[in-house]
Amino acid sequence: MKAMILKKLTDLEKNPAPLEMVELPLPRPGEREVLIKVTVCGVCHTELDEIEGRTPPPVLPVVLGHQVVGRIIEQGKKVRNLKMDQRVGIAWIYSACGKCQYCLNSMENLCPDFKATGRDVNGGYAEYMTAPEDFTYPIPANFSDSEAAPLLCAGAIGYRSLRLSRLQNGKNLGLTGFGASAHLVLKMARRQFPDTPIYVFARSPEERKFARELGAVWSGDTEDQAPQKMDCIIDTTPVWKPLVEALKNLTPGGRLVINAIRKEQIDKNYLLQLDYPRHLWLEKEIKSVANVTRQDVREFLQLAAEIPLKPELEEYDLNNANQALLELKKRKIRGAKVLRIS
Repeated sequence: MKAMILKKLTDLEKNPAPLEMVELPLPRPGEREVLIKVTVCGVCHTELDEIEGRTPPPVLPVVLGHQVVGRIIEQGKKVRNLKMDQRVGIAWIYSACGKCQYCLNSMENLCPDFKATGRDVNGGYAEYMTAPEDFTYPIPANFSDSEAAPLLCAGAIGYRSLRLSRLQNGKNLGLTGFGASAHLVLKMARRQFPDTPIYVFARSPEERKFARELGAVWSGDTEDQAPQKMDCIIDTTPVWKPLVEALKNLTPGGRLVINAIRKEQIDKNYLLQLDYPRHLWLEKEIKSVANVTRQDVREFLQLAAEIPLKPELEEYDLNNANQALLELKKRKIRGAKVLRIS
């Protein structure tokens, strides 16, 4: 099968083509696994973190990709709840132990044996992949394959972030950064919290314009002071500056939710500017988001189908995966990026 593999960690600025097209053996499913013929796979900023070593794969080479949509073409003898030729998706959570205190308390995203699709095991930048039945999700019929792919990570992690923000209808919501996840959060929040004004902070004029087109009441630069204070802000950026800038826009008792696996670099200048009275005092909170659970994915897919929540997206052929990743690195973004595999 054809696959784009990562052989070594690298800096995308110095090496703009880190993935190589190769032929790999067709994987075989275990007794509780399915073999999926991949049709599309979303491109996520976490892939940049993997390539550049901020969340490195434990073994190289590896096939990246964790927003996978395809059809089941083979299944293990103990698979019970999925069917041949069923259209399914795979998300960032590939597996968890099921036995630790976190798994037993609906927090499998914190499992010490958490395995991530496309990092700890081969993912969807390939024509075929295997996945455990229990971590495979039927795709609602009202989404095309390409529309469904970003829902599996950008959407699901956005859903978890919005839930952790504890937003109440009518309260002010801020989004800092406006890529794949944030644009879905905006659409979701407008449906779930119709009286909530949404403010967007983004360094790109194109992203700010896009946010207003989708219903933001205001958009400004990362460093701008919004016309109102925010009760909640969700940070979807890969860097530190927006986090520090967001804190000054929070109300007393407000909550900042950081929706990022890793930050690209520690900007010491901004950390040194962190001023307790201005940024953190008056019971402001910072909450990080770690991975997703199966429940997040299932609940979000159901919600997205009911809305229906259709992502804005750009499509690329598999052999153009490096181009899509480089554009993501350079913030050339309008919605989500999706690779068409077959």
